[in-house]
Amino acid sequence: MRRKTRALTAGLLPTLPAFLLVLVFFVLPVVALLTRSFTEPETGLQNYAALLGSSTYLKIFFNTFFVSALVTVIALLVGFPVAWALAIMPKRAANIVFGIVLLSMWTNLLARTYAWMVLLQRTGVVNKALIGMGLIDTPLVMVNNLVGVTIGMTYIMTPFIVIPLYGVIRKIDPMLLQAAALCGATRWQAFRQVLVPLALPGVVSGGLMVFVMSLGYFVTPALLGGTANMMLAELIAQFVQSLVNWGMGGAAALVLLAVTLSLYALQLRLFGAAGNGRS
Repeated sequence: MRRKTRALTAGLLPTLPAFLLVLVFFVLPVVALLTRSFTEPETGLQNYAALLGSSTYLKIFFNTFFVSALVTVIALLVGFPVAWALAIMPKRAANIVFGIVLLSMWTNLLARTYAWMVLLQRTGVVNKALIGMGLIDTPLVMVNNLVGVTIGMTYIMTPFIVIPLYGVIRKIDPMLLQAAALCGATRWQAFRQVLVPLALPGVVSGGLMVFVMSLGYFVTPALLGGTANMMLAELIAQFVQSLVNWGMGGAAALVLLAVTLSLYALQLRLFGAAGNGRS
């Protein structure tokens, strides 16, 4: 037992500087911010009562969860076919397409958001293309509203769906789909009853990651949504930077953290247990 303890101590000792770094620069500031939500301007739950009792703040919560859920669903609908195409492509072509997907993630976020502002404005390429095809007569308003936020965030979040899905789908044996076809299944039945259940871990992990990231997104909603369609991350920034109200900012941050941890716990309970049962 002493040898095991010494070996464990010797193994953990090199990680001590990293542990202290995380503790000092991440854990302690987060704990301090969340603590201020209960102590400023006075000890109690008044910040949470004000946050959850105001129709304005509740609208911001609704905007945040609605847009995050919508972005997650659209990203899944777009990302699943892309991941499937990558899995069945020849390796060389798949590497090129996968590189393009990664390149979109590496491009500066602010530059991509400003590009969407140009594309979606009333005189932008999107409106001109729709008018040129005869689909609309007057330009659509797609900036400074939730439509623009959804489009911009879906573009940014889709690669985070494609990557985990591609990793899962690539491991699925194509012979399973051929076996389903030989047993009389249509393409739709093979997709719904064979491919989707096998790819479900990637769908869940990618969807959860996109939803959680969307809940705390700041740059794209701030630029494409405007103050009239504020989301929770913008509200926290306004509390801290403009109003210097650390109590309300900490309360909003704690609500966001609680939702994130609850979703993660739900994923572990539903799919972690299932995965352990299969193993």
